[in-house]
Amino acid sequence: MRRILKFLTSKAMICIPLALLQVGVLFVIFYRVADIYQFLPVFNVLSIILAIYIINRFEDPSYKIAWCCLILAVPVVGVPLYLLAGNRKIPRKLIDGTIRAAMKTNGFLDGEGIQDTEQLSEENRIRFEYGKDRLGFPVYDKTSCRYYKSGEDWFPDYLAELEKAEKFIFMEFYIVDQGSCLDELTEILERKVSEGVEVVLIYDDFGCVTMPRKFWKKLAEKGIKAYPFNKVRPAFIIQMNNRDHRKITIIDNRTAFVGGVNIADEYVNRISRFGYWKDSALKLTGDAVWSLTAMFLGMYTNVRDDEGEIDYAKYRLTYDSQGDGGKYQPYSDSPTDDETAALYYHMNMVNQAEKYIYMDTPYLILNTPMQSSLMLAAKNGVDVRIMTPYIPDKILVNQITKANYLPLLQSGVRIYEYLPGFDHSKNFVSDDKTAIIGSANMDYRSYFLHFENGVLMADTDEILKIRDDFLAAAQAAKEITIADVKKTILPVRIVRAVLNLFIPLV
Repeated sequence: MRRILKFLTSKAMICIPLALLQVGVLFVIFYRVADIYQFLPVFNVLSIILAIYIINRFEDPSYKIAWCCLILAVPVVGVPLYLLAGNRKIPRKLIDGTIRAAMKTNGFLDGEGIQDTEQLSEENRIRFEYGKDRLGFPVYDKTSCRYYKSGEDWFPDYLAELEKAEKFIFMEFYIVDQGSCLDELTEILERKVSEGVEVVLIYDDFGCVTMPRKFWKKLAEKGIKAYPFNKVRPAFIIQMNNRDHRKITIIDNRTAFVGGVNIADEYVNRISRFGYWKDSALKLTGDAVWSLTAMFLGMYTNVRDDEGEIDYAKYRLTYDSQGDGGKYQPYSDSPTDDETAALYYHMNMVNQAEKYIYMDTPYLILNTPMQSSLMLAAKNGVDVRIMTPYIPDKILVNQITKANYLPLLQSGVRIYEYLPGFDHSKNFVSDDKTAIIGSANMDYRSYFLHFENGVLMADTDEILKIRDDFLAAAQAAKEITIADVKKTILPVRIVRAVLNLFIPLV
């Protein structure tokens, strides 16, 4: 009841209805004008022209099919809606800020990490070269890591590392919510500020939409710099879809955390919302932390607006690091460019797997290329397994996830539903050699609309822990069969099919 009341009195309950009201009024006006002035035939012609234009664009096939269906079926609604939001034009302010930040970030990553790729094995060169050569993300060797298989394993170590901060703490989260975790975190941050440590928090305004404004004011009064990303407004504009879904924490450029966990009590199972909350995180120590520091500073540049330039060199603290023998490549993804980095990192993992690839994802909403990669890998004899939640956090999204099961199962992909609760992990592990821990789900929003981050790693023993974590979870999961899917009653199948058709639009 408390969570319901908090949501009903939040900014979301103001912004969402007002945005929907604008949409309704807009289309009533369009339809009335078109009807009165006999423009309906014009919309029919425009819908055909626009459908031809969409088909010939370089876009995901599922995205194009969904828009063509809407535009051709209801031209008077589909045509203006596509012109408003369908071509994914990110607002100039958001583009300018993030591109400027990216250029600054890339400049400070030049010359970092392993320069001579001959130091890498042939397998590793293939796995890392996309991010290194195409995107400019360095590969590091003087780095070590620790994998956390749950939020409750991660959080005590997370707080302990924050306690060690001497110069700065940088945090970037999609969700920050009230509860005992936040209370413990803010107590440490306030104390660290009093010790002279610089503390900066970037939070997504939509992800934190239920938080009271007075909380952020209180942080500012305590000396903690808190910045919202892409403020939620009661307006129907495309940029509201572009969210900061990254999870990054950096302490003194020495230690960094990434993964799927946010700052809320359910992530560490202090409260139960959807059964047991399974999640994962990764701690990095060593040279690779600088890549994450630079990525954070890039986003920090964006959210600060006109507060002046950031001195990157000030945060380039150096330490002696031997590493654990592994290779690490932190990366980030942005919807403001034409490179779908998170999708390509995931596809590369699937395409280059030789023996097996195991994946955790809370949402399995695949575009055509990713689906084809998974199916082909299974047909080629690779052991392809996917873990999804049994208890969903979003009912409709879970139905779309289930709608993707059948073609994968028919190709030999094995799918498990995690019975104890909600699997929020975003893990890829392959051949005991390579893994990705990050923030991106296997869905359209992560691949095309959100800002995401992750770490590609190879040749570290922690990869075996990621593998073993998946196999242990599989013992507590139900393996889905073709027979299970075919038992689904017809009305549910129809609903899933319709939802799956239009999910690329939202």
